[in-house]
Amino acid sequence: MSFDAFFSTSICYGAGAPEAGWTLAFPIALPLAAIALIYGIGAGRLWRRSGRGRPERLRQALLFAAGWGVLTGALVSPIHALGERVFSAHMIEHELLMAVAAPLLVAACPSAALMWALPATLRRGTGKLTHGKMLQAVWAFAARPLYATILHGIAIWIWHIPALFEAALQQGVLHYAQHASFLGTALLFWSVLLPRSGRQQTYGSSIMHLFFTSLHTGLLGVLLLVSPKLWYPENASGAALWGLSPIEDQQLAGLVMWVPAGLIYGGAALLIAGLWISNSGTREATHALRPG
Repeated sequence: MSFDAFFSTSICYGAGAPEAGWTLAFPIALPLAAIALIYGIGAGRLWRRSGRGRPERLRQALLFAAGWGVLTGALVSPIHALGERVFSAHMIEHELLMAVAAPLLVAACPSAALMWALPATLRRGTGKLTHGKMLQAVWAFAARPLYATILHGIAIWIWHIPALFEAALQQGVLHYAQHASFLGTALLFWSVLLPRSGRQQTYGSSIMHLFFTSLHTGLLGVLLLVSPKLWYPENASGAALWGLSPIEDQQLAGLVMWVPAGLIYGGAALLIAGLWISNSGTREATHALRPG
């Protein structure tokens, strides 16, 4: 059985891209539909199981719907097909995956709903597997803020090496790997840094790593913006579709990475700083009210 068809560039970008518009290829649309179906089944079971905590579950469901919607829009909408020939469209797609869809999905805390979609025996088996010592050790290692930030940064920088970036345009399997590494490391990054109830918070560390990520991705965006040379000539072949020259297309892509994406990382850091200050004030007030 050959898997070449699954990794062809016509599937990655839609046949005849960018004229094809929406990319409704089976290997892309099916996993997205399956994730939505599994989450919906699990969330429904949790909803019916108990009336407690429903406002929180509703909030999480809305966050998941928003994250899934952005993920689907990035991978299926015409932005995806245009990304083959318009570099700035490609950059918008990548930032939607890493800086918008990933934090929304993480904030939705979907693991419980996804688990409850499984049959009871499979759910128990999966629970035992996730509590295994080996998996716990791997997670404890990867889930350190420093490592998660480094892994995410490596994924971003290494795929922007011109030879690798252009190879991903030509080979579907590399294109899948590029998007999977962007989304996978972003999910890890945001899951480690975003505050969670029931987990000891390290606000200062989260703020530092978010600002660092804002800085290094901003630097990459500035390098693209000011460079007089095209980094990925093949990806700018359709720049005229947006009324841009190839170098203007690259400058717009750099600007997208520098400003909007940087604002998301920086904005998240400021929100966590505000939460840190608010919680510190609450703790001090509680401590002051204690007798003695």
